Amino acid sequence: MTVSADRVKDLTDVGGVRSNQLVGYGLVVGLGGTGDGKDLSFTGQSLKSFLSGLGVSVDGPISEFDLGDSLRDLASQNARKDLKLENVAAVMVTAELPPFIKPGQRIDINVSAIGVASSLRGGNLIMAELKGVDGQIYALAQGPLTVTGVSVNAAGTSVEIGVPTSGRIPNGAIVERMVETPFNNSSHVVLNVRDADFSTSNAIANMINETFGWGTAEALDSVSVALLVPDEGRERVAFMSAIENLEVVPGEPTARVIVNSRTGTAVINRSVRVTAAAVSHGAITVRINTDNNVVQPNAFAEGETVEVANADIQVSEAGAGNMFMFESGVELRDIVDAVNRIGATPSSLIAILEALKRSGSLRAELVVI
Repeated sequence: MTVSADRVKDLTDVGGVRSNQLVGYGLVVGLGGTGDGKDLSFTGQSLKSFLSGLGVSVDGPISEFDLGDSLRDLASQNARKDLKLENVAAVMVTAELPPFIKPGQRIDINVSAIGVASSLRGGNLIMAELKGVDGQIYALAQGPLTVTGVSVNAAGTSVEIGVPTSGRIPNGAIVERMVETPFNNSSHVVLNVRDADFSTSNAIANMINETFGWGTAEALDSVSVALLVPDEGRERVAFMSAIENLEVVPGEPTARVIVNSRTGTAVINRSVRVTAAAVSHGAITVRINTDNNVVQPNAFAEGETVEVANADIQVSEAGAGNMFMFESGVELRDIVDAVNRIGATPSSLIAILEALKRSGSLRAELVVI
């Protein structure tokens, strides 16, 4: 076993074996007054349609006698006033349908409010259809929500922890239809490398051919490796099980620096190199103070009292800028050590990396997120 080797299953995905996104619309009931209320018309329309499907007349019984059109309208309006929607919320339901999943199995679902509901805590999702991109129903969702967010309001003060308008239902949907895949019918199975690299796809093809005989695998490009697989289903599964557990030494990753400008996080992979460069790092501080005064006119002068804002601006630099030099071809450890020696903060490190990239000294892809 090679120390730096990775399993084929950790480097590739099987072509055609993929998840599918499902989406649906539904209603959450049983809320403690945190629902949509009367602010959204489609929430009431959805509840009315749902109850009508169950044989419940939302408009209420009119009478066996002929009351006349005007009396019928008045009775219908009074019946509709009794329909409370403070405990009902319209929601969007999403889920991911895993590959090879069969009807009758369960999947997790996510539920998010799409109206003005302030919280879904304590609610129960009534049956919602989950459809795929083709418009077909692939699962039915229903059940009590698990909401981690909390929102409390009292006496003009509010406290909110997390997001109370979204939640999950573990195993909340039952699969009704499976998605066909080409895995069982095609003469070839394609492995797709997750990070496109010619060296990695070539190494995978060579390892498979050395193990199962030359001609079993062929590297098509930097992503795809085609496999000649057995025709029988059981043999095909056993063959793929052996393939995915082979260990391969992948090619060196593309030199890349990932910078998160919001958190000040910088990640540098082992392939990053820099050419000769000198870097100066210094801190400049700008302080602006405002002194608000009131100017009043003399006792008998004709004037008005006005407010005057006096601004005091100070600019200071904390010592002389520290300078260090990168020799040509230095590696990751040299970069980190040099930056740490001057005590640079993460934000300063980001500024240094961006300057090196702009000057052409950083031999890597700089990704700012």
